[in-house]
Amino acid sequence: MRFVKSYIAGILFWILVVTFSCSGKEEKANAEEIGKIITPSLAEQIQATAESLRLPRNIYEPLLAKARKTPDAVIRELTVIYNLDPYLWKLVDKQHGLDPSYEPADLVPLRSNVYRLSREGLTLRQEAAKALEAMAEAARKEGVTLVVSSTYRSYNYQKSVYERNVRQMGQAATDRESARPGHSQHQLGTVVDFGSIDDSFAKTAASRWLERNASRYGWSLSFPQGYEAVTGYRWESWHYRYLSPVLCDFIDTYFQGIQQYGLLFLHYFQEPFKKSFMPSSYPLP
Repeated sequence: MRFVKSYIAGILFWILVVTFSCSGKEEKANAEEIGKIITPSLAEQIQATAESLRLPRNIYEPLLAKARKTPDAVIRELTVIYNLDPYLWKLVDKQHGLDPSYEPADLVPLRSNVYRLSREGLTLRQEAAKALEAMAEAARKEGVTLVVSSTYRSYNYQKSVYERNVRQMGQAATDRESARPGHSQHQLGTVVDFGSIDDSFAKTAASRWLERNASRYGWSLSFPQGYEAVTGYRWESWHYRYLSPVLCDFIDTYFQGIQQYGLLFLHYFQEPFKKSFMPSSYPLP
């Protein structure tokens, strides 16, 4: 009798083990299915981010369409961009600034026979300086000489520029065309102001050449005509920021070449992309 009871108890034990094991597998499977339902697709996340930023639909529609059709291709593109030097795609505008102490570690003095310097002492980050050299060489072959008039500015230098402009033009006029200290792209060490640094530059051969060719060398016009409400600054035909060829191509392809829209999107899409889509073998810097 004791043997029978032990036998029955053993059977009941194994029934319970199998039951709980199956239940655990079902719960895990259910959790995975729920996770798939809750986690948005790449296209859904792109749309949610763009809408939260109030980007015009026609601006981000090309990226959204590509994400719906070939999401893996977009993931690869974004992975490459997010693994660039983060200061190349860093958003610097009236709402997003740099630490006053920030100074690029790889600034180099500009010296060249293919472009002209308006004054001595101008510097850029090394990658930007090389890209400027390549672009200026291409321009010269077409009979255009680029004149470099302003480049890296420290926080304190920008502070003096801004305060001088306020004294001369007043606060409102200054804020349309001069960044407050800590909010100037010049502090990144990847910006060049070309030529006369005024509206007359737009009528020059250099300006027209840059409009057609700058992005191929990684340079992007920061403050285009007609977008003051977006960038916060009036049109500056002379102000170009080095982003890299791959990032310029991304912004040209998916954001109609408007730098502010592209960098704004990349800034706020970084975390959801890292959390849900970034391949683990390519962590964000």
